[in-house]
Amino acid sequence: MVAYADTSFILSLYTADANHQAAVDLVGREQSALPFTPIQRHEVRNAIRLQVFRQDMTEGQRAAVLRDIDADVQDGFLVDTGLAWPVVFTEAELLSAAHTEKLGVRGMDVLHVAVARAIGAQDFLTFDARQRALAAAAGMTVKP
Repeated sequence: MVAYADTSFILSLYTADANHQAAVDLVGREQSALPFTPIQRHEVRNAIRLQVFRQDMTEGQRAAVLRDIDADVQDGFLVDTGLAWPVVFTEAELLSAAHTEKLGVRGMDVLHVAVARAIGAQDFLTFDARQRALAAAAGMTVKP
C-alpha cells in the first residue's frame, strides 16, 4: 500500500518536534518506503531552512538533517517519485472546487493531497488538521 507523507510528517521524522515519536513509531510499524516528490523535497528543505531563520535550529543541525534526508533517498527509504504535473493540477482544481470553501484549506494543502492521489497513494500521513480533513474527504486513509 502506498502512503504519502506530507511536509509536517516528514519534518517530524527528521526533527525533534512534538510529533517526532509518533512519526517514527508509525514508519517503524509500516516498514515501507515513502514516495518523495519534487514538491515534498522543495517544501521540506525550505521548512528546515526556515527553522534556521526562526532560530529553532542551528546551521549545523540544518546540515545534519539535510544529510539524513539525502542518505534516506540514497538508501531507498525516500523514493524519488516524478509527477505528471498536468494530472496533479487537474486533481488539485477538482479538490479545491469540492472542498476549499468548506474546509478552508490552503493551496499547498490541496497540492499535497492532489499529488498523493495522482501517484495512487491510499494512505496520507500528516499532523496538519486541515490536510487531514481534505485527505479524508478525498477518500484516503489518514494516519496517524
